[in-house]
Amino acid sequence: HVGISVSSAVDVAKEAADIILLEPSLGSLHRGVIEGRRSFGNIMKYVMMGTSSNFGNVFSMAGAALFLPFLPMLPTQIILNNFLYDVAQLTIPADHVDEGYLHRPKHWDVRFIRNFMLMMGPVSSAFDFLTFGALLWIFDANETLFHTGWFVESLATQTLVIFVIRTTANPFRSRPSPWLVLTTLGSVAVALALPFTPFGDRLGFERPGAAFLAFLSGVVMLYLALAQVAKHKATF
Repeated sequence: HVGISVSSAVDVAKEAADIILLEPSLGSLHRGVIEGRRSFGNIMKYVMMGTSSNFGNVFSMAGAALFLPFLPMLPTQIILNNFLYDVAQLTIPADHVDEGYLHRPKHWDVRFIRNFMLMMGPVSSAFDFLTFGALLWIFDANETLFHTGWFVESLATQTLVIFVIRTTANPFRSRPSPWLVLTTLGSVAVALALPFTPFGDRLGFERPGAAFLAFLSGVVMLYLALAQVAKHKATF
């Protein structure tokens, strides 16, 4: 219910209108509607990614603190993790949106966001606890290696999941924007490389072994596969 007029209309018509067209065409309205739906779609990606991962991280941190004799992650490592995570999300506004998403109007649905968070958050935490168990009982990790392992696993899972939740379709059939690919993979690459640098030593990291990196690859791939299943259960 929007009043529309044109710039050449009488003054009373323009004063009563919500939108005044500066050109004699309705195409600008169509482009505005599509751009609005595209913006809303990208906002929802950010909200779904943020709420689900933050809920899962808080749950994992609280659970780990119950049985670990040390902090699951140091404060500086948490800040760095959040910084790299935020860098990966900077390009979400420029991401592509599926054509099917633009065909119908969307609306803000708090219930959907809550259900999505409650579905995806525990899935993320389950893989965090799987990593905790592997670090402690398989890789016999000390405090430093534990911090390193969870830092990398946490960032990789919560960041790469954007490729799953950015579309309701098959992630391999929905092409993300090049900038989103660059910032997401770049953030994960930085997290993987840090423990192998002198700067990583100052942050309290140590070099993980090849066995753990292989385990991490399997965890990430399995998590993304289950996230795809959980996504459909939460959205349909």
